[in-house]
Amino acid sequence: MSGVEIREYRDGDFSTVREIFSLGMIEHVPASVVHFLKQPQSQMLLMCTFCALLASSKSFLLPVLAVTLLLAAVRQLLAYRINRFIQMCCRTDLNNIGKTYMAARDACFWVAESEGRVVGTVACLPRDSTPDCLELKRMSVRRSHRHMGVAKQLCRTVVDFTLKRGYAAVVLITAVVQIDAHKLYEGMGFRKVREFVEPDVAGKLMNFTLLEYRLDLQKDHVEKNF
Repeated sequence: MSGVEIREYRDGDFSTVREIFSLGMIEHVPASVVHFLKQPQSQMLLMCTFCALLASSKSFLLPVLAVTLLLAAVRQLLAYRINRFIQMCCRTDLNNIGKTYMAARDACFWVAESEGRVVGTVACLPRDSTPDCLELKRMSVRRSHRHMGVAKQLCRTVVDFTLKRGYAAVVLITAVVQIDAHKLYEGMGFRKVREFVEPDVAGKLMNFTLLEYRLDLQKDHVEKNF
């Protein structure tokens, strides 16, 4: 995309980076609610609640109100979980981006800049569980600059960095509700290697699935896809 520069993070980007990350995560709340509604156990819960109240109260209004309140509670719970994740990230790697990514070996943080404004972010760092890989993290693009190739440029930057550092692959974890991200990664040659449900109680109840993707960096394969 013309007019967009990918550059390394600077200390002055701190607030903007955290803002872009936070806004991007919060946008997943509606999709998470839809995911909840698609689950058989969720549909069974709502149907049983409606039918039980309809049979006991002989009123149509009460079960409708109850289901509406239940859905509102679910939305609040999902928003709480996402906000808790945002806060956790802001306390950990996004608390000191320079130390976590810029000063660390084989790690880096980049921003996409358009007309002097930061419009996207991405980072990578070594993954302890797979020492031959770098993990792509914190990919986010402002809504105003999506579907313009910015995310693809950011992803390519991580792949190029990983190749130069001699690692075998790029790995990443994304949520089941991030459909556009799945299309991006799969279109760039990433393959899904596993799916797993978030381990907390709410994640299990809502069947909130995380997907792990991997791009093996054989030179010929990368050049073909990029």
